[in-house]
Amino acid sequence: MRTFRATGSVVPSSPALAAALTRHLSDRPGPAPMAIMEGGAGTGPVSRAIARHMGPEDTADLVETNAEMAAHLQGLVESDAVFDGARDRIRVHAAPVEEVSRDGGYDLIISGLPFANFTAEEVRGVFEHYFDVLKPGGRLSFFGYLYTKEVKAVIAPREDYLRQARSGWVVEEYVNRYGTATEKVVANVPPAWIHHLRKPLD
Repeated sequence: MRTFRATGSVVPSSPALAAALTRHLSDRPGPAPMAIMEGGAGTGPVSRAIARHMGPEDTADLVETNAEMAAHLQGLVESDAVFDGARDRIRVHAAPVEEVSRDGGYDLIISGLPFANFTAEEVRGVFEHYFDVLKPGGRLSFFGYLYTKEVKAVIAPREDYLRQARSGWVVEEYVNRYGTATEKVVANVPPAWIHHLRKPLD
């Protein structure tokens, strides 16, 4: 609750949401190694799903700007059995996603960042970084909660509603330009939309 703007929820992501976000990892077309980034990893429910589906040569950067959550996540990676097969290929970064990259880029980015809580400029900066570090043909999957705009239109101060609306326009811009699929996950608190995007090959 103290860091709600950066966290976006007080309830961890559900298994159904984690499964939808990791779809391009679990349903990969072949055995080629994948480089993965998770932005806004939080306390690790999606990280665990990533580890569960990682192949023997996959690597993952788990990125969380909240130092307490990053420390918790590091402990999870070191102790939870689900990470046993991939522990030496997973790195936890206590940093903003804009400060994390890798040589060669990423095949898949899974984002849990609460874009609805950010300014339009912050959202654009994150998306620009994501598409900078994605390989050509790489995929980005992220989510947003259902009905937040409608709820804020009723209960939030006008300034907060307008900020979220402007942020939403940036999200829609990227979804319209690069989106490949959108799905609804009702089995989450709150329910969410999952958006899947793909960076062009050229």
